[in-house]
Amino acid sequence: MKKLVIAAALVAAASAASAGNLAEPIVEAPVIIEEATGSSSGMLLPLLLLVIVAAAAASN
Repeated sequence: MKKLVIAAALVAAASAASAGNLAEPIVEAPVIIEEATGSSSGMLLPLLLLVIVAAAAASN
């Protein structure tokens, strides 16, 4: 009976000792990757405007 009580006390002490600490977990910020835009995307609007002006000039 004595061995059973000692074994139970050791199991209880071991489980409480390995329960972990109370420190806040470290949470890393998510990595945000921004997609690179092509260099031709900025040329679309001026090129379209040039075509419209050329079409207007050709119709006169």
